[in-house]
Amino acid sequence: MKKTLKYAIGALIALIFIGTFVFLFKKSRPEKETFNEYEVAYMDVSRKTLITGQIGPRNEVAVKPQINGIIAELYKEAGQEVKENEVIAKLKVIPDMNSLSAAQSRVRLAEINYAQALTNYEREKTLYDRNLVSKEEYEKTVQALNQAREEKSAAQDALEIVRDGVSSANATSSSTLIRSTISGLILDIPVKVGNSVIQANTLNDGTTVATVADMNDLIFKGNVDETEVGTLREGMSMTITIGALQNYTFDAVLEYIAPKAVQNNGVNQFEIRAAVKPQEDNKIRSGYSANAELVLESAEHVLAIPESALEFSGDSTFVYVKNATGTYDRRAITTGLSDGINIVVTSGLKEGEKVRGAKVIKN
Repeated sequence: MKKTLKYAIGALIALIFIGTFVFLFKKSRPEKETFNEYEVAYMDVSRKTLITGQIGPRNEVAVKPQINGIIAELYKEAGQEVKENEVIAKLKVIPDMNSLSAAQSRVRLAEINYAQALTNYEREKTLYDRNLVSKEEYEKTVQALNQAREEKSAAQDALEIVRDGVSSANATSSSTLIRSTISGLILDIPVKVGNSVIQANTLNDGTTVATVADMNDLIFKGNVDETEVGTLREGMSMTITIGALQNYTFDAVLEYIAPKAVQNNGVNQFEIRAAVKPQEDNKIRSGYSANAELVLESAEHVLAIPESALEFSGDSTFVYVKNATGTYDRRAITTGLSDGINIVVTSGLKEGEKVRGAKVIKN
């Protein structure tokens, strides 16, 4: 029994030893290297750039009051359509005291002048009826009376405008009614009922009551790097993608390239604008972030290989071409346009040849 146990233990030790030897022998043998292979083929290659920017209306108008006052009523809200000259809000006038005092003084003076002109007219008419004054003298009095009456009416209208924001003679064009200057979509109404607003003047831009834009005429705005701006030209086609609208792309046409660069994080960039042609079944909102893909260069039906197969040495470019024995020969080639993945081969390779790529790494 003891002898059998000794033989069993010896056999087990021998197996472990032999197994370890075989494992180490296999591990010590060099593995055959294998590589990815790519076939030289005809394809289309294009160099593109991606420009980040925003979609917005071409014309965005800030509607402002013609007089100072307080918002009394709002008839519209953001997101509603509005027609040109349609009323958006109504003001309650808070008159300027200096202007009000001057207007009241003008009315009083006009009334005095009118009363005097009326007295002169009545006296002159009595004399004219008795043929005691000439017709010419009488007509001058009539003219003076008419002028005094018009001045009184104008002074009264001016007082009403300063005091109430509207005159009784021209109530339809009241300056207390804030009207849209264009037809379009109301993007924003930054004021509320009760807010004070002021008109634009030389010292102040005035209060914006509403922002209106034509959302049927949109543009894409973005910046392109100075290294790529030289390849751009007006009229080039672009493909716009909006991140907020999945699987939604549309075309645009480049229409403007800034003549002057701007600094952006230390990099010179040029502003571009493109006319957008959105699909009718999607509603684009102002300010959407968007990406524009622009083809800078392209070549159709040209010999090309993956750029990862290239080897560079000095100013020369090489690839490893598979021969009849299954090994690879190093060969110099000439390359052209690259899209970052594939590169055009202008000489040195033929269609159907196979080139070596990266080494296959086994797990």
